[in-house]
Amino acid sequence: MSNTPMAASPLTRAVLEIDEYVSGLGWDQPARLFALVDTARLRTDQPSLADRLGLQEETESSGLTPIEQDEIPTDQPLDEFLGTIAWPDAVVGCALAVERLMLPPSAEAQVPQGLDEAKLARWVAEHPDRQEVRMTVAVLRDGTRDSALRLREKDAATEVLTGSDLVPGLAQALTATFEE
Repeated sequence: MSNTPMAASPLTRAVLEIDEYVSGLGWDQPARLFALVDTARLRTDQPSLADRLGLQEETESSGLTPIEQDEIPTDQPLDEFLGTIAWPDAVVGCALAVERLMLPPSAEAQVPQGLDEAKLARWVAEHPDRQEVRMTVAVLRDGTRDSALRLREKDAATEVLTGSDLVPGLAQALTATFEE
């Protein structure tokens, strides 16, 4: 189990657990998708899987267990891929960890006009104030959301930012995977 704070909500703990797991894999990783399942229900409905995940020994009665899904296709834009997902009822939420380049708000005024997506990406990648960031965003079926941001230059668990509205666009895209 991770070193996430026990006072945090189950969703925050799941986000931090995923962030910790992905950070252990290093940087320059592909996007990773996780189903979130109710830990108590998993223990009851799938005891052998819970055993394999080491969940039978845990004393906590409530919580969420992240289960990594198959690799996300790299030949398809992420938003299009997310639009193809349908979750079974046992999945109470989902999470995505993805790396991106970000610029500070002050750089917005510097963006050249008329750049297509590829040229804009190249411009951002070459900008001296760019930051590499890993975003881990999780949502529940009821719309509850949480996220964690980790900067590559401050790659330490104590430097991870958390909050429900850090990456609202990605949270909305993940929430849409539960719409019928």
